[in-house]
Amino acid sequence: MQRRHLLAAAAATLAGALPARAQAWPARPIRMIVPFPAGTSPDLIARMVSEPLGAALGQSIVIENRPGAGGNIGTGLAAKAAPDGYTFLFTIQGPLVTAPMLNKNLPYDPVRDLAPVTLVATSPNVLVVDPRLGADTLDDFVRIARARPGQLNYGSVGNGSASHLAMELFKTRAGIDLVHVPYQGFPAVINAILAGQVQAGFMVPGLAMGQVRAGKLKALGVTTLGRSSALPEIPTLAELGYPGFEAISWQAVLAPAGTPKPIIDRVATELVRIIKSDEVRTKMIGQYFSAAGTAPQALAHLMRSERENWSRVIRAAGVQPE
Repeated sequence: MQRRHLLAAAAATLAGALPARAQAWPARPIRMIVPFPAGTSPDLIARMVSEPLGAALGQSIVIENRPGAGGNIGTGLAAKAAPDGYTFLFTIQGPLVTAPMLNKNLPYDPVRDLAPVTLVATSPNVLVVDPRLGADTLDDFVRIARARPGQLNYGSVGNGSASHLAMELFKTRAGIDLVHVPYQGFPAVINAILAGQVQAGFMVPGLAMGQVRAGKLKALGVTTLGRSSALPEIPTLAELGYPGFEAISWQAVLAPAGTPKPIIDRVATELVRIIKSDEVRTKMIGQYFSAAGTAPQALAHLMRSERENWSRVIRAAGVQPE
């Protein structure tokens, strides 16, 4: 009888300790894997929100840059990490949306292996052309391209990249024939336009707008449905005669699948508050991003819709997985 009482007391003590241990999270620093190099826009935005997130959680957030394979290496590391609330992923849409369609041996499944936390920020792509082409408007560019089928080139940052697929989508909508020339990075695309090797391309605004304002590139439109808060002066392709045209860049936070829901909800709540603060919104506009901040379910919905949309473009463009 005495032994039973002792066992019951021990069980009660353990049961009482479990909630306390669960509530102790986070008990140590949290790592945020960014699958791109330091100084890139995902790294800059990740650091922008991680410092106040750490302050809110009472633990430091350690940024761990793990670049390679277009973000797939770092994303795979995060996907396979222990789901204990001490590893999160800050990434762009490529490793989550198009990578499974473009890689035969991707070491992770973004649906199975990752849990959405929040959409952090969105950014348009900017359609830029060589001013020497003589296209002052989007209509001018389409007219010139239709008059010279297969004679104009456009640059992208690689086969299956967002800059490639956005132009393939626009080619279909506009009924034009342009030749795709892939490069290693947007600076190389800009240099190719300046050298007259290619005549157009969809670019990230953080790299393109300096050249646009210097008069070396001409911006014809952006790819958000409504005008971007970061670039309100540039019209959208949707308002220029291509209704529904959208090809945004976005950044999000996810966790390894199986991370406890209370932890995901806590991080999402804190991040949404931080993202929607005036200070962070202003900083994001300075990087040509619009602040988002969504519930986990909204990010999951975005990922599903993006996969459906871009799978159609990939099939139509005949892009083959490597």
